[in-house]
Amino acid sequence: MELLRIYGSEISYFTGKFEAYLRYKEIPYERISRPPMRLPGLKGIAQMPVAELADGRWMTDTTPMIEWLETQRPEPAVIPRDPLQAFFSRLLEDYADEWLWRPAMHYRWSYAADRNLLRRKIVAELTGHVPLPVFLKRQLVSTRQRVIYMRGDGVTRSTWNHIECIYLESLRQLQAIFQDRPFLLGGVPTLADFGFMASMFRHFGHDPTPSTLMRDTAPEVYEWVARMWNARASQSRGELLPGVPDDWGPILDQIGSQYLPHLNANAVAWKQRRKRFDLEIDGVGYQRLRTSRYRVWCLERLRQHHEALPEPVQQKARILLEEHGCWEPLWRVRDTASGVDPEGNAPFAPGHSMTGL
Repeated sequence: MELLRIYGSEISYFTGKFEAYLRYKEIPYERISRPPMRLPGLKGIAQMPVAELADGRWMTDTTPMIEWLETQRPEPAVIPRDPLQAFFSRLLEDYADEWLWRPAMHYRWSYAADRNLLRRKIVAELTGHVPLPVFLKRQLVSTRQRVIYMRGDGVTRSTWNHIECIYLESLRQLQAIFQDRPFLLGGVPTLADFGFMASMFRHFGHDPTPSTLMRDTAPEVYEWVARMWNARASQSRGELLPGVPDDWGPILDQIGSQYLPHLNANAVAWKQRRKRFDLEIDGVGYQRLRTSRYRVWCLERLRQHHEALPEPVQQKARILLEEHGCWEPLWRVRDTASGVDPEGNAPFAPGHSMTGL
C-alpha cells in the first residue's frame, strides 16, 4: 500500500491503537502531529487520528478504518476467520475502546504528576500555532481536559475508587491471560488486542501513575504492550486457539454487568433527546454523564455483527453471552436510531467519537 498520512498526537489513545495495527500489518505510514480540525477539508473534526490516503480521501474512526484496511490487505487477518471468534473479538474491542476510556482519562488528569507531565507534552506538541504564553496554554489545556473528560464523564470523588477498580480488574484479567500465551486469542494479535492497546499503550503504559501500577502488579501486561508494538505480521508464526477461551470469562462478565448497561442508559438518553443521564454501576452512582451519539452506534453495530452471523453460530454466541450476562442488555433498548453513518460510508465519513488526549 502507498504511504498513509496519520494526523494524531504521540500521546493519543486511539492514535496509539491505530499505529500498532499499521506497524503489525507493515502498512507504511507517516504520523504528523497536527490537530485534525486545522486540516483542509476536515472542518469540525476534532478526533484523533485521521488518515489521509494517497488518493486524497480522508478516514476517521479507528474501528471502521481497521475493518476497511483489512479488505485491502487481508492477510494475515486480525479479524478472525472463525465467525464466533470474530464476533467476540469485536465485542472485546468495543469494550476496551469505550469502557476503559474513563479510567484512562481519570489517571491522566486526576493526579498532579500525570496532569503536569501531559499538559506540558500537549502544549509542546500541538499548540505551537496558538499565540499565548506557554504557562497559560498549559493551564487552559488542563482545565479543558478536566472539565470535558472528567467532570463531563462522571469522574468525581464518589466514583473515583470504582473507576480505578475498572483498570485494576483489567490488569488482573489480562495478567492471567498473558501468563499463558502471548496474545488474547493465541499466538498472534487480533482485533481484541488492538482494542486493549488503545488504553494500555499511550495512557496506562505511559502515564506515571497507571504505568507504575502496571509494572508492579501486572508485568505480563507491560511486556504484552511492548510485544504488541514490536509485532510484525511477516515475522508472526503463531496460531489461534479454538473457540472463545474460558479465561475471557471475567472480561465478558464485566461487559455484561458494566459496559452494556452503560450503553443502554446512554441509548435511552439519546432516544429521549437528553444531553445528560445518570447511571448506577455496581452500586456506584454516576451523575450527569454526557450522552454520546457515537456510543449508540456502538450498540447498534454490536447487534448488527451478531445478526450477520450464520444461524448456528448465532445460537452458540447467544449461549455464551447468556452465561456472562451479556445477552439481555445487548437487546434491552430497541429502536435506537443513532443516525450515524446511515449510508454505510465509514470510515470515509466524519466520525462522532468522544475523544481526547
